[in-house]
Amino acid sequence: MSTSRRNFLKKSAAATASAYLGTFAFSPKSYARIIGANDRVRVGVVGFSDRFRGSLLPAFSSLHKENNFDIVAVSDIWRLRREAALVQLKDKMGHEVKAYRNNDELYASKSVDAVIISTADFQHAQHGIEAVRSGCDAYIEKPFAETMEDNRAALKAVKETGKIVQIGSQRRSGTNYKAAASFVQSGKFGDVTMVELTWNVNQPGRWRRTKDVELLKEEDTDWKRYLMNRPFEPFNARKHLEFRLFWPYSSGLPGQWMSHQIDTVHWFTGLKHPRSVVANGGIYMWKDGRENWDTITAVFDYGPENDAKKGFQVTFSSRMHNGSDDPKELYYSNGGEMNLNTNMISPTGGLSEKHAKAMGMEANLLPEMSLKQVEEKVETSANTGGDALTTNHMRNWMECVRSRKQTNAPVEAGYSHAIACIMANAAARTGTKVTFDESRQEVMAGSKVFNI
Repeated sequence: MSTSRRNFLKKSAAATASAYLGTFAFSPKSYARIIGANDRVRVGVVGFSDRFRGSLLPAFSSLHKENNFDIVAVSDIWRLRREAALVQLKDKMGHEVKAYRNNDELYASKSVDAVIISTADFQHAQHGIEAVRSGCDAYIEKPFAETMEDNRAALKAVKETGKIVQIGSQRRSGTNYKAAASFVQSGKFGDVTMVELTWNVNQPGRWRRTKDVELLKEEDTDWKRYLMNRPFEPFNARKHLEFRLFWPYSSGLPGQWMSHQIDTVHWFTGLKHPRSVVANGGIYMWKDGRENWDTITAVFDYGPENDAKKGFQVTFSSRMHNGSDDPKELYYSNGGEMNLNTNMISPTGGLSEKHAKAMGMEANLLPEMSLKQVEEKVETSANTGGDALTTNHMRNWMECVRSRKQTNAPVEAGYSHAIACIMANAAARTGTKVTFDESRQEVMAGSKVFNI
């Protein structure tokens, strides 16, 4: 890139709502190399992370031969991970893989057509910008961004280049979720009146990396590159590897887990972001030096911007203690409920004929029906091992890299879930009611723009 990342971000901050609405034209450069049906797609790994090793690599490995995709390079700023990547990727791919110390070296090599980005939460947007500006398609893990400045800049880059991007919101590749989206969008469910989202996990070490923290030495990594556009602070191995526990490197529970569930709200209803949110919580259990909450409840108001009389409430509740690791996603209308854990639509709680008659109304109970077409359980463990949803999502990305069609989770999906996550994080950190300024594309905590 000809300008520094910081200067680029400052320029991108001026992006208007037109970026969000998708009015940027695709650049002719995006069609410079059209990948043919028989061409090998050369893939680079950006960040040899736990998520990549435990979930994305198994999914990729099960598909790469039939789709003629091949991992040929890896970029990671930590020397030990680069060395581990060379061994593991050679075993998986059956050939040597080139390791690079950073993304500048990777893209300067002109050796990759596409990349899989699985780095620290706050880096996803900037690493996505680097990828598409370097002519690569990208699979970008969620959360898409942790600040609106990064969010706008990344959306702008993808729209201007026309590169194929899949956001790591794998529910969008699940057959039951697709069926649920179709049912709601058809109008058969009725108006959504309430959505309850919960994600509780009792795993004290879920985001801890105690052994790796002991191994990480400042001379073996590039701390300045790690920080990217975050304020400088002295090297801290915990914030490097246990980033999910510390702001401004991660929002924690909203970015990690809520991003998956709130995405279905946007997808099913067509709404792009909440109107407002309030949040409460704290660090109630794990006094281990973390800064991000281990417990949160966020309450969202959703509905059309131009009609405050229409809308519904969404609650997201999550705790990292006393949890069964079994996320709940329940949609309600006045005719019943849609349970995405059981994959059932039912008249439970709907307006009965008896009560409807008493009110001079017509009953509108939903039918009892199943959304389940195949067994595709949502995996919530740290390392999902190439679960069905992630594998479906990886396949969709591969297919779209060849066809140049839109992915199941395009950049706009990432932009929208990032808005909701940033709003929840802002509400948690400021204690205020948070809204979204549509004209400025900014998250507002009271009368102030929320930022780092």
